[in-house]
Amino acid sequence: MNTSRVDYSNYENKLSLKNKMGRLIWNIISLLFFRPFSNPIFRSYRVFVLNLFGAKVHATSLVFSSVRIWAPWNLIMEKHTVLGAYVDCYNPGKVILKSNSIVSQRVFLCSASHNIESSRHNLVVAPIVIESQAWVAAGAYIGMGVTIHEGAVVGATASVFKDVEPWTVVGGNPAKFLKKRVLKD
Repeated sequence: MNTSRVDYSNYENKLSLKNKMGRLIWNIISLLFFRPFSNPIFRSYRVFVLNLFGAKVHATSLVFSSVRIWAPWNLIMEKHTVLGAYVDCYNPGKVILKSNSIVSQRVFLCSASHNIESSRHNLVVAPIVIESQAWVAAGAYIGMGVTIHEGAVVGATASVFKDVEPWTVVGGNPAKFLKKRVLKD
């Protein structure tokens, strides 16, 4: 039996003042100059605003105005990628979408957690990578350190805690292999 105790009074937030100030400014700018511009004609404008805040979003990418992005400077989106409506991109660690990948509506991308083996409950981060031609369907959860490999599909509402192999379909909580993905056209 473990006699140690968790003591949150020892918790230290290791995020820099620069990071905290950047997020404060981003939240204000996002509220005033990003989220209100939901019309499709503002697609390029939203990409411009994200890139102003250090994101690396390709001009052909689509980011819905309802997306919540914690730290734009930790977001990389290659050509023809999508962050769908109401995606929650909690990205203290990098979130990378490779070309032709889609993250559908209401997905939660979570690139951070806490060390449950430490009494200090320290923040830990690891990148999320969604490789080329992959699709994360509606309402899924993608945890820190996960790679959704090329051509893989994460089914709606799945919870993914481990890498997803290329050209496979996974679903459930926790996500499990369902079948191989085979393109027929």
